[in-house]
Amino acid sequence: MPPDLAALDLIAFVWFVTAWVGFTVIQDHLLTGHRVVNQHLKVIRRHWMERMLERDNRIMDSQLVGHTMQSCTFFASTNMLILAGLVGSFGAIEHAHEIITNLSFTVKTSRQLFEIKILLMVVVFTFGFFKFTWALRQYNYCCALIGSAPITPLPPEERRAMGETIAEALTLAVTALNGGMRSYYFALAVLAWMVGPLFFMLATATVLVVLTRRQAFSLTEKVIRVQTDRLEGKDTTK
Repeated sequence: MPPDLAALDLIAFVWFVTAWVGFTVIQDHLLTGHRVVNQHLKVIRRHWMERMLERDNRIMDSQLVGHTMQSCTFFASTNMLILAGLVGSFGAIEHAHEIITNLSFTVKTSRQLFEIKILLMVVVFTFGFFKFTWALRQYNYCCALIGSAPITPLPPEERRAMGETIAEALTLAVTALNGGMRSYYFALAVLAWMVGPLFFMLATATVLVVLTRRQAFSLTEKVIRVQTDRLEGKDTTK
């Protein structure tokens, strides 16, 4: 263990892992039915797929899915470039350690602890890469489901059931994409560890606040909620 690894560093690391895992579990698994952006979009995707099954021409739907796949490919490629830079930094770790630790606003650390911090960033971006590539594969599966959808007209019960199935597959792909994008946010928190463990903890808390606000308290959430209520036939004046 690095000789300068303090108890506050360990507490900051545990807080970071707890915050990331906890937020992911709550957002992706425990908020079913709650009024947040991700849950609104599940409803919207179901309505989208039902409308898709009513159309003979589905080029627009394929283009919309393809656009999201391009975004996923962009993030995966960018992730690889970041990983290449981080791994390459180990080849000049002495020089990188000297530059970072000599900055006026960073905490002085041993080389061993510095390597751990860089390694943690590698782990975070590697996790993001696996999420992006898994999302891309799932989008390909969704394309197959959309391509196999029967031609109209369909009985309403069959259209709704098939729409829910395709929408659920699309939601799984989006969830993986969101997990990959989330790794970028938490990687910024890890970067703050270079300044010190207190800044690491503060940055992690800031990421949580930003993500929570965007999911539940932003103007975007309000707009999407109104549209979701309209699609579900609910009163939007309340």
